[in-house]
This record gives sequence, C-alpha cells and structure tokens, in this order.
Amino acid sequence: MKKDTSGKKESVLYRAYRPHDFAEVLGQEAVVAALEGSIKNGRVSHAYLFAGSRGTGKTSIARILSRALKVSANDLYEIDAASNRGIDDIRELRDGVAVLPFESPYKVYILDEVHMLSKDAWNALLKTLEEPPVHVIFILATTELDKVPETVISRCQVFAFKKPSKAILKNLIEKVAREEEVKLGAGVSELVALLGDGSFRDALGILQKIIGATDAIDKGSAISVEEVEKLTGAPKGRLVNDCIKGIAAKDASIALSAISKAVEEGISMNLFSELLLERLRAILLVRSAPALAKEIESSLSEDDWKTVKEMAGNPGAVNSETLLAFIRAANMIGRTSVESLPLELAVIEVCKAA
Repeated sequence: MKKDTSGKKESVLYRAYRPHDFAEVLGQEAVVAALEGSIKNGRVSHAYLFAGSRGTGKTSIARILSRALKVSANDLYEIDAASNRGIDDIRELRDGVAVLPFESPYKVYILDEVHMLSKDAWNALLKTLEEPPVHVIFILATTELDKVPETVISRCQVFAFKKPSKAILKNLIEKVAREEEVKLGAGVSELVALLGDGSFRDALGILQKIIGATDAIDKGSAISVEEVEKLTGAPKGRLVNDCIKGIAAKDASIALSAISKAVEEGISMNLFSELLLERLRAILLVRSAPALAKEIESSLSEDDWKTVKEMAGNPGAVNSETLLAFIRAANMIGRTSVESLPLELAVIEVCKAA
C-alpha cells in the first residue's frame, strides 16, 4: 500500500492515491491553470466555489490550494455542511473567522456539500462571505450548484469540475494496480473505468473491492473480466455479445432474450447500454480504421475481441444507423416505467430495418 503524507500506510486506495500537488491532478487542467495563475500573480480570491459531481477532486484541490498558499494544518478548517448545516454552526464559524491565523498567511475554511446549509445558515454566512477579514479564504464545494443561492454564487469565483474521461480513469486504474502489484487481465481496467462513472473515488473503490475479494491475488494470476463482473454485478460480456449477435443477424428474439436475461439478473439498463454502445463503437472503428484494431484488441477480453472482429468483418452486420438507434435508446432510459423498453424498441427497429 502507498504511504500517506505522514509516512503511514494508507489502506483506502482513494485516499492513498489522491493528488497532493497541482502536478498530480488529473482531468482538471483549466481549474489547475487558473488557480496556479492566481497564486503566481498574487491575486488570490477570498471565496471560491468548486462545483461538480462526486469524486471529481473538489476537496483534494481545495487542500492542494491551501498547501500552495502555505497554510498549515492548524489554520485549515474542513467542515461538512451536511452535518453542520444550522445557523448555530455558522455563527460559531463566523466567530472563529475573526481570530488571526496561528502560523500561516491565511486561515482557510473548506465547506463541503455546502448546498446542504439551511436558509438561515446561508443568511448568517452571507455577510462574512461578502466581506471576510483579509486573512480568511473560503472554499465551498458542492455537487448541486443549482441549490446554492445566487447571492452566494455572485460572491465567489466559481470553478466547474469535469468528470474524468474513461481514458483518464483507465490509466489511473492501471497505474494504481502496478503500484499495488496487482495484475489486471485484458479488458479489466476498461470495465472498472466504465463502472466508475466519471468518479475517481468510485473507480478506485471498485478496484479496492475487487482486490480484496478476488482469489487471483493469492494465486499470483491476473484478475479477469469475469471476476469483475461477478464481484460488481456488471453485465456479463456474454449477454452483451449475444445482444450484438442478434442485432447483426437481424434476429430480434436473440437480442431481446439477452436483454431479458440482463433484467432478470438485476443489471442496470444504463450500464448494459453503455457496454453495448462501447462494443458497437469498437466494431465500427475496427471496420473503418483497421490501424486501431490492435489498440482495441488490447482493451478487450478474448471473447469480446472475437465478437468485435467477427462483426467488423461483416459490413451488413452493424452500421452507423445501428449505433445511432442505440444512442437514442440510451438517452431514453429512465424516462419510462419499464427501464429496458428503450433498448427493446431499438432492437425491434434495427431488426425490422433489414
């Protein structure tokens, strides 16, 4: 296990591999460039608002910003607004703001999940946020920007945090696996990246779950895609491939049967759809850009690559219209009471078009 900044071994992968300086931050280049520029030019704001989905690095970058401003642990205050959301909590914070830093140029207050503050708490904080003492910096973090009052947003420098791409998550997973001396089989890092759904924390949490539960580690062998599917509840590659084979053969019954089995196993249709789109995309890329075949092969399991290669060699099997039909279906999932219905309709549409 990687050691944390105190030299102790950190058992939680997300904490062990969180970035400790701006150079280690992944996928937030615009945010990092702006913050580094403000520090370099001596134009640090008194209040920042970091907005983005969970696990995108908001708290990590808030801590990095604090360290870059030479703020010690004694002058850094992290507050969970979800559990300290009342007016009394903010009054206590407001009283503390007036006290000078112990040993740093600034006192930094990081308020996480700030959208959870009550209306009275926001009103109590507003004046201090508008005109804080020169030695105080507020860093507010939220996953729900729409719940933050406009009066607060207007008083902060707002930074939008992007979800990391699948490629960024894949590379991180492979790097952490190497550091942890864990072997990943073909297609594992791609599947874990997909399951991570744009969250560093979730992706590394899934990797930790797999490392902790698989027998492959003790045997010294590589973790397989099948083990990941079993441990995470991800759709079995066989079901996705069966669905594609049915679509390619214009046999709706085969494809619909695969979707039905996925539903029976309690698999999320959103996730099934993502894997289906990934596989259909791979087929079109291998057919249209053969130079990419080796790269795509390395990212898939043996069975998945066999299906992709076979379908790519049959021009009538899958085309761009097929992919578009399932993109439309993916966007409709969750809008009906029957989660699988958009995919089922897409299968029927594509098979009838033959």
